[in-house]
Amino acid sequence: MPRLMLTDKRWEMLLHLMKSTGRIYNKPEHRNTFEGILYRLRTGIPWRDLPKEFGGWSSIFRRFNLWSKKGVLSYLFKELAKDSDFDWVFIDGSIIRAHQHSTGAATTDSECIGKSRGGNSTKIHLAVDSNGFPIYFELSEGQRNDITHAQSLVEHTRQAKIVIADKGYDSDIFRAFIESEGMESVIPKRKYNGEKQKDVDWCLYKYRHLVENAFGRIKHFRSISTRYDKLARNYASMVSLAFMMMWLPMYC
Repeated sequence: MPRLMLTDKRWEMLLHLMKSTGRIYNKPEHRNTFEGILYRLRTGIPWRDLPKEFGGWSSIFRRFNLWSKKGVLSYLFKELAKDSDFDWVFIDGSIIRAHQHSTGAATTDSECIGKSRGGNSTKIHLAVDSNGFPIYFELSEGQRNDITHAQSLVEHTRQAKIVIADKGYDSDIFRAFIESEGMESVIPKRKYNGEKQKDVDWCLYKYRHLVENAFGRIKHFRSISTRYDKLARNYASMVSLAFMMMWLPMYC
């Protein structure tokens, strides 16, 4: 049997959350299916190559696609993230290389895959709490600037007291928006024509590595470090599962 990722307690907790959506029924094969999805998350192998111990690959993929469409997998992450500490919120973006097999989806949408000289890519825009645990994320094309999703990240973390970001988020408009939401900002300014740097809480800014650490942790999963999913919805579900696995040890 391939290596599994869930203990009995963790599966019982996840099953309870899934059933609370009203869209999942307690079927005995669900655990094996979920483990098969997590195996693919960890290894990044094609769905067709899933070990037979998890069941038929087509059944597992159809169930994953259905749960993704219903928002069940993103719901698990959001429920676990409700226990976030909002004193400090760190935001940043990270570019993910998109495999050639992830392109060519039969839709008119870009599916959050951007094309540049470096190849196809997707960007994850992430907000983490004071302890470095993920709170909220969005996807975009890889060439998008971080600042384009900055306000949206803050809008989804309105309980925060202080927002910390790097120079990529240097914008007076963005700082004014943060203040209008009743928060403080810790964002250094770029150097323009010898302009002096304004006072910044550098001690707090040094903890910005927490958001970088979160990216580093989820990139241990091969399905995250390289995007193989054609649909942005399905890749977002995989990212939600990766963040969910960060939160689970805090509960059981």
